[in-house]
Amino acid sequence: MIWVYPIMLFVGAISAALVAGIFYAFSSFVMPALGRVPDEQGRGAMNAINVAVYTPSFMILFMGTALLSAVLAVWSLFSIENLASQLVLAASLLYLFGCFGVTIAFNVPLNRQLAEVDAGRGDALWRRFLRDWTIWNTVRTVGAGLAAALFILGLVLGYAPATAIV
Repeated sequence: MIWVYPIMLFVGAISAALVAGIFYAFSSFVMPALGRVPDEQGRGAMNAINVAVYTPSFMILFMGTALLSAVLAVWSLFSIENLASQLVLAASLLYLFGCFGVTIAFNVPLNRQLAEVDAGRGDALWRRFLRDWTIWNTVRTVGAGLAAALFILGLVLGYAPATAIV
């Protein structure tokens, strides 16, 4: 059973990094590109993306990483005096609150507002949406990216020979 924990850490690191990469792509070039097209087309494309994102491949990755982070957070509490466990706890909380929580609290409500807007008042909302959604997306990108890095560090420190850590 001792081999399960490092595999979970490895999977957590990879999956958090993948989520961070997806969100990074949106902040760095997808949203700026949508901001360059006419507002109605940008809104339409974003609404289409917000429907298309609900695929098993993305939802298993995104929500599975949240579930795995919750399990790792609880598991890390059993040896919280250990630096590696503290890093795993920090990574788990970063993903759960800085990525998953931000999505639920900010990005999803913004997506719903965009989907419900009338075409006549959509342009002003779209411009505000582009700014606000991208800011919150960048926050969750950083949360998932730091979580991945801390999962890796926890894995390395938790399983490195004691003489190698100086």
